[in-house]
Amino acid sequence: MNPVRVVIADDHPMVRYGIVAALADAAEVEIVGEAADGHELLAAVAQHRPDVVVTDLSMKSMDGAAAITRLRESHPDVATLVLTMHTDDASLFAAMRAGARGYLVKGADRAELVRAIVAVAGGDAVYGAEVAGKIVAHFAAGATATRPFPDLTAREQDVLSLIAQGRRNSEIAAELGLSDKTVRNHVSAVLMKLQVPDRTSAALRAREAGLGAP
Repeated sequence: MNPVRVVIADDHPMVRYGIVAALADAAEVEIVGEAADGHELLAAVAQHRPDVVVTDLSMKSMDGAAAITRLRESHPDVATLVLTMHTDDASLFAAMRAGARGYLVKGADRAELVRAIVAVAGGDAVYGAEVAGKIVAHFAAGATATRPFPDLTAREQDVLSLIAQGRRNSEIAAELGLSDKTVRNHVSAVLMKLQVPDRTSAALRAREAGLGAP
């Protein structure tokens, strides 16, 4: 199995050095590039074509959330894992809305970081225990929102509706004109944002909300 190709983005050089050093001897991971801000991150992704980006949120010039949004548009097959000191709701959900597939708080140990990188590269959604309660509370509070699942993007709403119809990923890809990998990315984001373990649970939630009619 080839190692997961990773670009690291953080505006503190010593933080980047520490992350790179921590991952240096991890056979599952290969660091292929570094960036100090969002603009450098976009350039590094275009140059190195990684599988995963590990990025902070607070960076000069272009912050992490803005860069994640741009990456979702230009490189939808690249998974993004946020690694940050921020644990506030605004930062967490800004990252999720932007398209981050995972969210860890700095202080996570090496093994947890490696597992998260490998998981998001494989299409899973990952978040640290420290933010899990915030996600649960947010979606519990959002149950009364006027629009079902308001934190889903329009494309994720489309994917969820098709999941609720029982469509397979290949069928969703054909319906929406997307690649299979991009559909897997969207499905992972939907599962994370709905706080459900699998697509069957997501389909049930969608149907209860009135989505999924042919």
